[in-house]
Amino acid sequence: MSDETRLRDEMCRIGRSLFDRGLTAGSSGNISVKLPSGGWLMTPTAASLGALDPARLALFDAAGRFISGEPPTKESLLHFSMYRERPEAGAVVHLHSTHSTAVSLLADVDPADVLPALTAYYVMRVGRLPLVPYFAPGDPDLAHAVRALAGQHHAVLLANHGPVVAGRSLADAQYATEELEETAKLYLLLQGYRIRALTPAQISDLKARFKLL
Repeated sequence: MSDETRLRDEMCRIGRSLFDRGLTAGSSGNISVKLPSGGWLMTPTAASLGALDPARLALFDAAGRFISGEPPTKESLLHFSMYRERPEAGAVVHLHSTHSTAVSLLADVDPADVLPALTAYYVMRVGRLPLVPYFAPGDPDLAHAVRALAGQHHAVLLANHGPVVAGRSLADAQYATEELEETAKLYLLLQGYRIRALTPAQISDLKARFKLL
């Protein structure tokens, strides 16, 4: 099995898993992966992540030109913004997951770091999460805003929209997106309660212990 065939199958498997567990609905959300030989695979526009066809995924060449498959998601610029600023990125996941999107609607969050460090795994898999101002889906200005943050952050939260997360592999991007969603759920459940978040010293220890950037 070629690398491309394996990654096509993995994208579809992950998309189905995210859909079946309610992390995406309808035709929302999109996934991309960088090919070892150059180029990218991306989910098509208006496609349900629960019903992806490996043969119909959009294929881009190493210059970012669409060459085959169904037309790509209109959010393709978001994905390329991450890849251009993060050369180590091997995959990007963008969802409209319920709890993360709900947090993006809150008026009083810190736009420089939306969620507190509630758990060690949030620090390890997400880190700081900046809020990107609202732009309409597919707007080039949205991609520019993401690109401005992507060099320092592998995960961002789009206001009134949802998370965009890059990882070294499809699995890394998937797990980080899921950790973000679970932390957003915890944060919303704890509204009205005093929160005992991790301290700066505990965060620094995690970064040193696990060699986090």
